Amino acid sequence: MAGRKFRQIAAVATAASLVAPLAHGETLTDALVMAYRNSHLLDQNRAVLRAADEGVAQSVAALRPVIAFVAEGLAQNPATNSTLGNNLYGTLALTGSLTLYDGGRTRNAIEAAKETVLATRESLVGVEQQVLLGAVSAYMSVLQASQTVSLQQNNVNVLQQELKATQDKFDVGEVTKTDVAQAQAALAASQAGLVSAQGSLAVAREAYKAATGAYPGALSSPPREPATAASLSEAEAIATRTHPSILSAQHQVAAAEYGVKRAAASIGPSVAAKAQIGTDTGSNKAEQLSVTMTQPIYYGGQLSSVYRQAAATSDQSKAALMQTTVTVTQGVGNAWAQLSVARASIAANQEQVRAAQVAFDGVKEEAKLGSRTTLDVLTAEQTLLNAKVALVTAQTNQYVAVYSLLSSMGLLTADHLKLGVPSYDPAAYYNVVSKAPAAMSPQGAALDRIMKSLGKN
Repeated sequence: MAGRKFRQIAAVATAASLVAPLAHGETLTDALVMAYRNSHLLDQNRAVLRAADEGVAQSVAALRPVIAFVAEGLAQNPATNSTLGNNLYGTLALTGSLTLYDGGRTRNAIEAAKETVLATRESLVGVEQQVLLGAVSAYMSVLQASQTVSLQQNNVNVLQQELKATQDKFDVGEVTKTDVAQAQAALAASQAGLVSAQGSLAVAREAYKAATGAYPGALSSPPREPATAASLSEAEAIATRTHPSILSAQHQVAAAEYGVKRAAASIGPSVAAKAQIGTDTGSNKAEQLSVTMTQPIYYGGQLSSVYRQAAATSDQSKAALMQTTVTVTQGVGNAWAQLSVARASIAANQEQVRAAQVAFDGVKEEAKLGSRTTLDVLTAEQTLLNAKVALVTAQTNQYVAVYSLLSSMGLLTADHLKLGVPSYDPAAYYNVVSKAPAAMSPQGAALDRIMKSLGKN
């Protein structure tokens, strides 16, 4: 009885060690840092954000004077214009124009552009979460595949010994040729399973390289799971406050509302000033200053249509915000359920491994006494293997589920995980370009330095 209890304890210890690879090696944090640094998807969306930043600069520029140098050459026929006495005529002029009043159109355009920038920043956070979750999944997939290969290789070794033992028994007449064939079939199936597991490992390695930028080395055991939330309701509350999809949709609503105000202002008057100084080929100098007010009266229904379109866009963005909130909340619920299932599966699989190990040991002992057949032993071995593989899968699923829950809450970021990697500052570029600096200004020089640091110049 004591020996039997010892075997049961040993079986549980073996099951617990299935997901314990090398204690030292490449860590999950290493993988997350590599993914953050090497992601082309993040680079792409950072460029999208910089493009959105320029929208603010362009809107700001609309409030500033426009100065232009104008050179004009004109060839005329003296027969039709005899007063010139010459068929060549030219002017050189310096012109400047400035919008004095437009009913708030430009100001609303600036505010809408700023909200678009904030929405794009949140979208970038969403991409960051996607990249980091992909790295976690890739890391755990490699671990799972490696452990499965190890289990399959161990199974092949056991079945080779079983086949040898069966062959020895056959040679002395203790078993039949059928027993040998069963052992051979089981070994062949196990070898096929090993090849399949090795193929899965190769696929997982490629996914890891795509996620992090490099093939994995020896991977360490994953660290302790990060904290998430104490309850589903708490997780949902955090998600509604912090999830980038919801925050982005909120800024899109604000941008759309500014768009409505801008469309309404376009129906009102605008005032612009224009100044010009120049000379012509006859050395005649001219200076001109004018102020012009424009009040739309009839545009064929275009302005009314633009306003209705802006109002519809605003309604669309508000509905999108509500739907995004529903989708995010559903995602939190799904992630919570998946984590609960994974944790329950681990407990069940651990018990399955323990029982399967005890059954396998017992069947082997009984087979030695002649009360069990070779097929019984092979079946028990396959059951034990399946239980171990299922346990590895369940433990992998649990770990990925924890990070999926963090992502659904909007917390799977480099800052929240404290990866210790210099994070991308979305405000650095914006702070330089938002005032629409000229190329030769101090701000322009600062912008050049930023572009060089980004490898764009």
